[in-house]
Amino acid sequence: MTLNTMQETSAAAAPVMSRAEALAILTAPGEPYALETKTIRGRAQKVFAHAPASLGEMFEATASDLPFIIYEQERISFAETQRQAQKISRLLVHHFGITKGDRVAISMRNYPEWVLVFQAATSIGAIAVAMNAHWQPDEMAYGLADSGAKVLFADAERLERLARAKVDPALKVVSVRAGKVAGAEDLADLLASFDGPALTAVKVEPEDNAIIYYTSGSTGFPKGVVSTHRNVISALMSWELDLRAGALSSGIPMVQPVEQPATLLGVPLFHVTGSHAVFLQSYRTQRRLVAMYKWDPDQAASLIERERITTFTGPAAMTGDLVRVAKETNKDLSSMVSVGGGGAPRAPEQVRQIEASFEKALPATGWGMTETNAIGTGIGGLDYLGRPASSGRCSAVLELLIVNEAGEAFSAGEPGELLVRGTSVFPGYWNRDDLNKTLFEDGWFRTGDVAYLDDEGFLFIVDRIKDLIIRGGENIGCGQVEAALLTHPDIHEAAVYAVPDERLGEEVGATVFSDKELDPETIRHYLAGHLAKFEVPRYILITHEPLPRTASGKILKRDLRAEAVKHFASLA
Repeated sequence: MTLNTMQETSAAAAPVMSRAEALAILTAPGEPYALETKTIRGRAQKVFAHAPASLGEMFEATASDLPFIIYEQERISFAETQRQAQKISRLLVHHFGITKGDRVAISMRNYPEWVLVFQAATSIGAIAVAMNAHWQPDEMAYGLADSGAKVLFADAERLERLARAKVDPALKVVSVRAGKVAGAEDLADLLASFDGPALTAVKVEPEDNAIIYYTSGSTGFPKGVVSTHRNVISALMSWELDLRAGALSSGIPMVQPVEQPATLLGVPLFHVTGSHAVFLQSYRTQRRLVAMYKWDPDQAASLIERERITTFTGPAAMTGDLVRVAKETNKDLSSMVSVGGGGAPRAPEQVRQIEASFEKALPATGWGMTETNAIGTGIGGLDYLGRPASSGRCSAVLELLIVNEAGEAFSAGEPGELLVRGTSVFPGYWNRDDLNKTLFEDGWFRTGDVAYLDDEGFLFIVDRIKDLIIRGGENIGCGQVEAALLTHPDIHEAAVYAVPDERLGEEVGATVFSDKELDPETIRHYLAGHLAKFEVPRYILITHEPLPRTASGKILKRDLRAEAVKHFASLA
C-alpha cells in the first residue's frame, strides 16, 4: 500500500502543464490509471484498465494491519474489518440464505457495523441497500418493500420505528447494538454462536449491481438508485486520478506522509458523500476512518486534534461550523490539509474563510449526484479560491453537456440543463422503467440542474429544474412533503418550497390552505409521524383562502415562496 498526499508548496507556485496534459500522461497505456474503451450496455465507455473487478476484490487487496475504523474507544484494523465482514458474509449465506443479487438493507447510525455489513454483503454479490436513517415508519416500509430486502440490519432507533411500520413478515431483522428486541435476532449473539462453513467463491462481475441508495425527487416516494461495482470503483479511482493530475500539473510531487492519513466521518453513511468520498475512498488510500455518532462541531474539533485528522468532507453547513470552531477554539487543527465539500454549494465567502481559518488546509468541492456515485466535477486549492462559485472540471471518465429545452447543445457561458454520461453513471432507477425511459437518451442522464460551462471547462450550477430543496446536503422532495401535509384532514391545499438559510443553504417552507383554525406547531407535530425530522417545514404560512393558481390550474409556488421569504424576513 502507498499512502500518498501532496507536499506543501507556496500558494504562488505556477503550473508546469495543463490538466489535460497531466491526465493524458497519467491515463496512458501501462500507467496505473490507464484508461481503455469498453462497450457497456451497448455504449463505448472509458474504463480504468487496472481497476479491481469488484468491491470485494478491493476490500481483500487492502486488508492491511493498519488501523481503519475508529469509533469512540473502538479501533479496528483493515485486516480485522475483513475478518469480521467475512464472518457476517457466512452468516448471510448460511443462516439467512442470501444469494447473489439479494438485497441486504442497512439502517443505523455511523456504527462500525454499518461498514462491516456493507462490506460483507457486497463481497458475496448481494446488493447493499443504504436506508436513510432519518426515515419514519412509512418511509422505512416503502424502502424495504421497494427494494425487496430479505434482511435488515438496524439499530435501536430504527427498530423502534420499524415496530410501527407495515413490513413483509418474511423480512429477517437483525438488531445492532440494541440487545434483544422482539422480532429481531441480535447480531452480537449470532456472531458469538454461529460457526458456519467456509464460503464457496462467488464470481462478482464489474457490471453486477452492488448498491441501492435512495434519493428524494420532486414527486412521490424516494427513488432507488442502483449502481454496479464498476460504477462505484470508477468514482473512487477518478478522485485518485484527479489528485495526481493536480499534483502533476502544479509540479507538486506526491510523497509518503510521515503519519497515516485520517478522515473524519461526520456525514451519514447512507449518503454517497459519506459512503463514497469518505468511507470507501479510505481503503485504497489506507487512511483511518474516524466516525462520529452525530455531527457536533466542538466534538469534531476535539477529534481532529486527538486523531490528527487530515481531511474532512461535508456539506456547506458542516464546513461552515468547522470554520467557526477553527476561529474560536484553542484546539490544534494544524493536521488538516483539505476541507472538501459535497451535497450543497458553498457561499464564495466560506471558500475564502476555509483558507484563512486553517494553518495548511485548502478548500475543495465538486458536483456529483447519487446517480453519478458522487463524482462529476471537482475543484480545489488555487483553482477553487480563484473561482469560488464553480464546481470544477469534468472527471476523466465522464462527459458533460449543456442543452436547451429542445435538446440542442449550448455554447460556453450559456445556461441550460446539465446532462452527464460515463462510467460512474448508474444504469437506472430500481423498479422505475417509466422514469428511466424519460431521463436517459443515448446514455445521457438528465440531471435537472441548470448550469453552464465556461471556456476553460469549469462548471457553474445556477439553478434547479426539479422541485427540490437541498437542506444541509439532504435532498427533500417538495412533492413528498406536500403529500404528507395533504393527509391532514384540515389541510385542503399545500405548496412546499425552499426558503434561503444562512447555515443550511435552504430550509423547508410551506403555505397551506385550511378553513379551520390551525397553528404551525400543531401541523409540525402531526408531520412528525409522517416525515423525517429534517423534512418537516421550519416555516409555515396558513391561509384561509385557496392558493393562487395559473390559468392551467398550477399553484403559483414562486409567488408563494416570495411572499413567505418576505414575511419571515420581516420577523427576523
